[in-house]
Amino acid sequence: MRQSLYFCVCIMVLVSGCSFKTTSPTLQDEALVSALKEHNERFEKLSQNENFDELLYLFRHNCTAPQTKKVYANVCEQALHVKDAKAFFQNSFELRKVEPNDQRSMLTGYYEPLLHGSLKKTERFKYPVYGKPKDLVMIVGENDKKMRGRSVKGKMVPYFTREEINKRKLNAEILCYVDDKIDLFFMEVQGSGRVELSDGRVLFIGYADSNGHAYKSLGREMINRGIFASVEEVSLQSIRAWLVAHPNQIDTLLNTNPSYVFFRKMEQKATGSLGLVLTPERSVAVDRSYIPLGSLIAVKSESANYKVEKFVFAQDTGGAIKGPNRADMFMGYGQRAQWIAGELKAPLEVWIMEPKF
Repeated sequence: MRQSLYFCVCIMVLVSGCSFKTTSPTLQDEALVSALKEHNERFEKLSQNENFDELLYLFRHNCTAPQTKKVYANVCEQALHVKDAKAFFQNSFELRKVEPNDQRSMLTGYYEPLLHGSLKKTERFKYPVYGKPKDLVMIVGENDKKMRGRSVKGKMVPYFTREEINKRKLNAEILCYVDDKIDLFFMEVQGSGRVELSDGRVLFIGYADSNGHAYKSLGREMINRGIFASVEEVSLQSIRAWLVAHPNQIDTLLNTNPSYVFFRKMEQKATGSLGLVLTPERSVAVDRSYIPLGSLIAVKSESANYKVEKFVFAQDTGGAIKGPNRADMFMGYGQRAQWIAGELKAPLEVWIMEPKF
């Protein structure tokens, strides 16, 4: 019996001998381990000051947008049943670094401005806030490119430029009149704002459409004209101060940007292109040709006055936001938001949180 048992043991060792052989890891294995290590290290850095319960609440809200569900169909459903928020984000997503191209990698900021206005035109309140014109036509061309213009004798021609709009009365509803053309220009750049009427009521104003002309940076134009020596000198505050000091050149400079934004009355605060109310320092505008709207992304950036390394949501777009590593952080409403947004220009790194399933 013992001899038989001994014989069986020997046979088992011989047969299973191959299981003791070791193989060298392949390049693919090493790359996988390296990527996993990098993901965990980056995630832990982002976790240091993160409130994951808040992030989960915002993620669920982000999932109410139809476009988000196209990006995160499965994880949006899973998010409804999560008990450990940090584990959910760490295990359900993979951080993918967005590689820059030849376009500048930069984080800027925007905010919800406050203007003063009236429903009637007066000597003080004389600058109209236009709704979408009735003769503005949009057609969809090749590659789903949207083009705007107007129909003249059956032909599509470009819509009026900013300069042309300011010289005529448009076939459009006037939502209200404001008292400062510079602030109105900045509200167009921000894409939304609030107008406080003389009786204390506040109108929430949101983006409706544009005239279809390409956005041209006023700050860049002022550098080209020698008004500012470098991009570091350009901010919302410095632009406004120079224009106020040179009132005879306001129209000339503003008209160098042919793009013009039309608005609509809103029932709520600032809303982004995703259709959701924006969250201060959690909502960013991106270039949707590189980052899908609704995406959860991580950003890292630092300037003299603002530092950020956190998770945010791609919930808006903007005419000046072009390139994969380009984002515009919504700062909210008020003096602090205006000051930070006006000054912020900092190098940027971006990671997309891609679903694992």
